[in-house]
Amino acid sequence: MHQLAKALGEKIRVQRKAKGFSQDALALSCGVDRSYMGRIERGEVNITVEKLYRIASVLECEPQYLLPEALSLQELASALSQCP
Repeated sequence: MHQLAKALGEKIRVQRKAKGFSQDALALSCGVDRSYMGRIERGEVNITVEKLYRIASVLECEPQYLLPEALSLQELASALSQCP
């Protein structure tokens, strides 16, 4: 599922930049450490639904907008094969 976390992080980064937030400012507004926000954007962590909603609220978008697009069956199979 690492691919999903990376895709989510990239969408958060794009929306953050579109709204004119620095990574530090977004982290502060969301109540998370700036290094953690960096890890989110790089897809190194899986975030909770609560954090997704908090980030979406600060970025003034719907949480669904930040979710990655549907994966192809091949991408999904590859992502699932990486699960423990």
